[in-house]
Amino acid sequence: MTERFFIPDWPAPNNVRSAITLRAGGVSQAPFTSNNLAVHVGDKEEHVAANRQSLVNKLRLPCQPLWLDQVHGTDAVYAPEAEGLPSADASYTDTADTVCAVLTADCLPVLLCNQSGTHIAAAHAGWRGLCNGILRNTVRSFDYEKDPIMAYLGPAIGPQVFEVGAEVLQAFLNRAQSTQHRQAIEAAFRSGLTEDKYLADLYALARAELAACGVTAVYGGEHCTFSQIEQFYSYRRDIKTGRNAALIWLQNDNK
Repeated sequence: MTERFFIPDWPAPNNVRSAITLRAGGVSQAPFTSNNLAVHVGDKEEHVAANRQSLVNKLRLPCQPLWLDQVHGTDAVYAPEAEGLPSADASYTDTADTVCAVLTADCLPVLLCNQSGTHIAAAHAGWRGLCNGILRNTVRSFDYEKDPIMAYLGPAIGPQVFEVGAEVLQAFLNRAQSTQHRQAIEAAFRSGLTEDKYLADLYALARAELAACGVTAVYGGEHCTFSQIEQFYSYRRDIKTGRNAALIWLQNDNK
């Protein structure tokens, strides 16, 4: 890992570039220490702007990332046609002049690309968006019947600490697309630390959702934002905190 970001370990095509930011190496002050990329959390705008520009420079991005107004919904926008700050939880592109990005602090960032390296996407998958279909809608932007998709699961709150109520389990079960999907959902929940609670595995739920969409080449999923204090922001742990970013873009080798 580098100081400001790490490169996901997945077999994406060479022209597909991706990165996950870490919380160190920026200029934000406590409680946003220090590489916060979000403007909506109460950090100073000039600090966020400096962190964002530093990220562009360090990664040699082709342009500023398309940041989203994430609302825990299911909308995915086509990045080249997006304007301003789109209200959406995923973006996708088939051009080399856009950078798709999502911000997270416990929710699951999911990066996707096709095997030919011509189409990419980034999705913000908190449990509500994941349950209601953000990944399904994002996958629909691909021509995946002709060109298989692979996915990378970025840092999210881990299954040892993500405690939820029974209504969360029921919400996922209500959206199960098959018997196999239902069984995978049930396996992603186990008894919680307190009565009538469950520990939910966001990574397993994302894999189950992707499998139901026909995406079985899935990588990542080894981090815990709540437990890895030095590397990642966690809303559940700290409430007032910053956001990490997950980015994906197509590299134009002619530039």
